[in-house]
Amino acid sequence: MAASLLVVTSPSLSVSREFESTAISPPAPASLTSSGFGSLVTGKRNSVRGRNSLSWVVRRNGFLGSGVAALRNSAKLSGNSVYSARENSNLAGGFCKASLDALIFDCDGVILESEDLHRRAYNLTFEHFNVKCDSKLVDWDTEFYDVLQNTVGGGKPKMRWYFGKNGWPTSTVFETAPESDEDRSTLIDTLQDWKTDKYKDLISSGAKTRPGVLELMDEARSMGIKLAVCSAATKSSVVFCLTNLLGKERFEQLDCFLAGDDVKNKKPDPLIYKVAAENLGVSPDRCLVIEDSLIGLQAARGAGMRCVISYTSSTSNQDFTGSAARYANLGGISLKELIKLMDTTPAAVL
Repeated sequence: MAASLLVVTSPSLSVSREFESTAISPPAPASLTSSGFGSLVTGKRNSVRGRNSLSWVVRRNGFLGSGVAALRNSAKLSGNSVYSARENSNLAGGFCKASLDALIFDCDGVILESEDLHRRAYNLTFEHFNVKCDSKLVDWDTEFYDVLQNTVGGGKPKMRWYFGKNGWPTSTVFETAPESDEDRSTLIDTLQDWKTDKYKDLISSGAKTRPGVLELMDEARSMGIKLAVCSAATKSSVVFCLTNLLGKERFEQLDCFLAGDDVKNKKPDPLIYKVAAENLGVSPDRCLVIEDSLIGLQAARGAGMRCVISYTSSTSNQDFTGSAARYANLGGISLKELIKLMDTTPAAVL
């Protein structure tokens, strides 16, 4: 069996895939040389985002274990956090023989079962601005909104689609229906801004994350997997939602965060996930996306990423052909299970 290398780093430091050998200083932790891994062979200094950080490379001549368990055991023995591993000379992106570099979450429907909160916020907005199509106050019922939110991604595009189909409305913003692109954009922007504030009020009233989300994020973080959130919603509402639901510390530790304002094209266009892969510095086929809808699945697959579905009551009947797995929620789903999906499910073919 070929010898393998295990790279460990201090919890407060980062690690890079590219290493430049230097003399080791300061000395490696004693726990590494006395933990039974084998002998210390070299020290290497990394440059990550303009900062220097020190890692120790330990040679393991025997078989310590496999996958997540091996890294957990080694981290426990060394007293350090494990961020990347080289197994049989193949870089494993954070895990021995695993192929997961980044875990990417959608927000609405995945982190929070939020669609009815959005629907209520829209209806409060239409009422506040007296938005009427054909002299009838616009009101999106649950059945209609389930179809709408699974057809059109993003808040502004939803209203544009609806008004384009049903006629541009009268309102307190414009007494007559807007005809120019400028006036229509002003109306949409005004409605969306007010709706976002109402949505925040509803979030503040006691919304909670869906089962398993925080546990899975924390497990991925502890194993060195990059974390991202990509949402089609307005940035201010997503930031507010995530800081309230994830907590300020978890939110600030995200390696990438993109909202609908950050990309020109909304889901099901794959652009947001392509940009995320670029920002994370990872290959799309080493990313796993967690979505709740067909729109999200199409966006992830279009970016060349595998996708797991955590469906909601409004998306449970959709055709999720092409997904790596389907769950009612993420409760009880471990990172080890997701890694297995990465290793056994073919990547999307572009």
